[in-house]
Amino acid sequence: MADVLSQKQIDELLNSFNTQGAKAFEEIEEQNSDKKIKNYDFKTPKKFTKEQLKVIDNIFENYARVLSSYLTGLMRLYCKVEVMQTEEQRYYEFNNALPDYVMMALVNMGIHDEDVLETNCILQLSNPITFTMIDRLMGGNGAFSEVNRDFTEIEMTLMSGVMEKMAQSLKSPWSQYIDLDPVMTAAETNSRVMQSIPPDEVIILVTLEIEIKDVKNIMSFCIPAMNLESIMSKFGDRWARTSKRQEPKKDQERRSAILGALSESDIDVRAVLCDTKVDLYDILTLQVDDVIPLNTAITSNIELKIGGNVWYDGKLGVINNKKAVKIDNIYKELR
Repeated sequence: MADVLSQKQIDELLNSFNTQGAKAFEEIEEQNSDKKIKNYDFKTPKKFTKEQLKVIDNIFENYARVLSSYLTGLMRLYCKVEVMQTEEQRYYEFNNALPDYVMMALVNMGIHDEDVLETNCILQLSNPITFTMIDRLMGGNGAFSEVNRDFTEIEMTLMSGVMEKMAQSLKSPWSQYIDLDPVMTAAETNSRVMQSIPPDEVIILVTLEIEIKDVKNIMSFCIPAMNLESIMSKFGDRWARTSKRQEPKKDQERRSAILGALSESDIDVRAVLCDTKVDLYDILTLQVDDVIPLNTAITSNIELKIGGNVWYDGKLGVINNKKAVKIDNIYKELR
């Protein structure tokens, strides 16, 4: 017959179970504390995978490079554009975060495919970037001053032309995936009036950061998810991989074309004997046979300047009865 446990033995057994269970829960909590937990909304499941969002991100990285070149030429200032994030959200979340007065453009993607839905997207520029562009295009230095007002007709006309070029610049990054001819169809300065997309519609929001001089702020581009799904059904990961394999060859062709065009361009080369200072009175009283002393020995090298920077130095001489310079040194760091 089996031994019967006493009450004391039963209590000790239960206490040991409680202690071991508590330690087990503590170990589980310690393991979970190291993991990043993100809440998932089952009512509104995500429509796009990480791979699909990465394809969109790559497209807009190419767009950022095209836009950076365009803005640099337009502003005559160095402009940098880079993609900050690509995320999926509701349109009302994007619209509610905007100020009352902001520069927005409605862009028709103009996709040449009957199976793809007509796609209207929204391009939005933050006010610091907008007013910096306006100041520069109107002849200023590109300074930004904090203002809270609606845009004038002149400012609206000026920025409409800029945003139209921004919309047309979308063609090149998308061309390797699908044929399209984007065009700006409308411009608006009141974010509450722009209701081309239903508030509950899911959108893909691409946020780009634009840096012009000392001003750095964002530009947003939102695409309806339903339209983007029909667009992405026309290309897949296989197309993306194929285009990546062809990129080195295209980059080499593009590089050769750029270098070929640059090699035929004219540049100003100046040989500088010496820099010296002379009083204005001495200049006005100069006569024939007067001598201006220089602070450089005749045996020292002279500087060769290209575009205002010193690239080389060398010896001054004569070839075929023409002045010439024999290069002695090449500067790795421009002076």
